Amino acid sequence: MARQHHRPRPTRKRALIGGLGAAALTIGAITAGTMLSSASASAEWPTPGDDKPVSSTQKVSGVVDGKMQRFIGEGELGDGGQDEGQPAMFELADGATLKNVVIGSPAADGIHCEGSCTLQNVWWEDVGEDAATFLGGANAKYTIEGGGARKADDKVFQHNGGGTLTIRDFAVQDFGKLYRSCGNCSKQQKRAVVVDGVEVTAPGKSLVGVNENFGDTAKLSNITIIGDSGKKIDPCVRFKGNDTGAEPEETGSGPDGKTCIYKESDISYK
Repeated sequence: MARQHHRPRPTRKRALIGGLGAAALTIGAITAGTMLSSASASAEWPTPGDDKPVSSTQKVSGVVDGKMQRFIGEGELGDGGQDEGQPAMFELADGATLKNVVIGSPAADGIHCEGSCTLQNVWWEDVGEDAATFLGGANAKYTIEGGGARKADDKVFQHNGGGTLTIRDFAVQDFGKLYRSCGNCSKQQKRAVVVDGVEVTAPGKSLVGVNENFGDTAKLSNITIIGDSGKKIDPCVRFKGNDTGAEPEETGSGPDGKTCIYKESDISYK
């Protein structure tokens, strides 16, 4: 996808919901059971099952359970770089759920959600271009439940469409930005992000970046930041976005009650 070029207090258990259905990553709805895992400070990264090479984008609809296999890009998905426009490893149709997946390296452009979607217990070991990109319309609802991502040179989650992304009980380590509302997409619109119960391990630059001139909102709560005694990681950065492809202008950071909605007490440090 062409997009902008600039690159927990988890005191409760992180519920990572799994399934007992078929493992094939093909189209279809799969009846899932429940599996519980936990990740407290510091998050416990899973030990994957078998490695599964992926050479072309996997189309997902309904509910698909990866059963903790590690998916590794090869062929056109095997570059391993940060270049824009790489294909996705998984493409989720509107309303789809992908669960219990470990994405190894190379990861290409991770996951694309074409509409509303849910990612449950998905782990990115070495983020490629982006971990996931959200492309739905103004009423789309995207949910990240559990899981984690690390080694992201730039963004983890890229929000190019409209709607609301909720990131809950997630772990992020060694990253640039956890979330970015596209700052210079050709079609701009209001976007919202809710970040709750996220464990952040330095180094990193910022948790969220949003465009205040387009009415974006970011609500943060129960955030724990580890290893950042100098408080270099910005919880929320505001930008003046555009639709021309130019570099967005940073306009401020920190809670303002309108765009960056949180209290200082919502962020704890260890």
